[in-house]
Amino acid sequence: MPLDALHAFARAMPKVELHVHLEGAIAPTTVLKLAERHQLPLPAQTEAELQEWYRFRDFRHFIEVYLRIQYLLRSSEDFELVAYDFGREMQRQNIRHAEVTFTAYTHLWMNKGVSEEDMISGLDAGRRRAEEELGVSMTWVLDIPRNLSFENGRYTGAASDPTVDMALAWQKRGVVALGLGGDERTAPPEPFAHAFSRARAGGLHSVPHAGEVSGPESLWGALRALSAERIGHGVRAIEDPALIDYLIGEQIPLEVNPTSNICLGVYESYKAHPLRRLWDAGVLITVNSDDPPLFNTTLNREYEVLIDHFGFDADDLERISLNALQASFLPAARKTQLERVFRQQFASLRQHFGIQ
Repeated sequence: MPLDALHAFARAMPKVELHVHLEGAIAPTTVLKLAERHQLPLPAQTEAELQEWYRFRDFRHFIEVYLRIQYLLRSSEDFELVAYDFGREMQRQNIRHAEVTFTAYTHLWMNKGVSEEDMISGLDAGRRRAEEELGVSMTWVLDIPRNLSFENGRYTGAASDPTVDMALAWQKRGVVALGLGGDERTAPPEPFAHAFSRARAGGLHSVPHAGEVSGPESLWGALRALSAERIGHGVRAIEDPALIDYLIGEQIPLEVNPTSNICLGVYESYKAHPLRRLWDAGVLITVNSDDPPLFNTTLNREYEVLIDHFGFDADDLERISLNALQASFLPAARKTQLERVFRQQFASLRQHFGIQ
């Protein structure tokens, strides 16, 4: 099968994305607009210079860029802008639904004058406009920045309770789950058990990051202490056969981000990445972009990576797309409706691109 046709099929097919950070998905053009709106300095003055500043160098630089972008978001209108712009990017890539991670607490921690209502009113307005005008849907995963809940190696919970409070209060405005992001090495999952227990009792889902920079012990902690329903990253499960068996038996989905893993040094190359082994073993895999412009990728590009580096064919790509749909927190009736639409579009696209 010609690769060009398979790439075109991958770009055109309907998709769902489950692991993408809103603040890490803001395009350079929008960053420039925000900086001009608030008269805030940037280390670059043009889109080309900003793209070069975005270019991943190391984790320290990545955090510097990420926080600088967050610092630019200062009003309800700003949050509406970035949510709606993300919707436009979803439409461009044929992403029908996304469950988007947003780190609300960091915006308060920065003391830049942003209120909780500024954030959620803007996010909700942006996502509603995107659905009405662009035909895409998005919901929010509020994640606890785990490292801000530790001080001198001791758990303080500083970021935990405020994040859970906001997540519970914002359920009617699109929040569906509680997440946990940051460096697992210095902030393991177990101390956050009370936060996730509160969230689950209030009707939220549990989707912590685990098994990215730390190994299977982090995944076991997320599963046992946080009752994780999906795992952000999770690729280091490959190091523990018993964990692989558990993930398969319980059908716990992994939100895998191949290019992010390479950039952050989790694996040195696509060849070394365990995605294919996890897939062949029967783990429920989804593929995502994480922080797309910061890693010079998109969800479409990640699908092309599946073809170029992991040998995926059209059947595999369809299965990946449907995995993400089924692993989403959409209502069952909506999943059934979208699956029917997706399968119809898959068949039409196969015919269009001459794919058997």
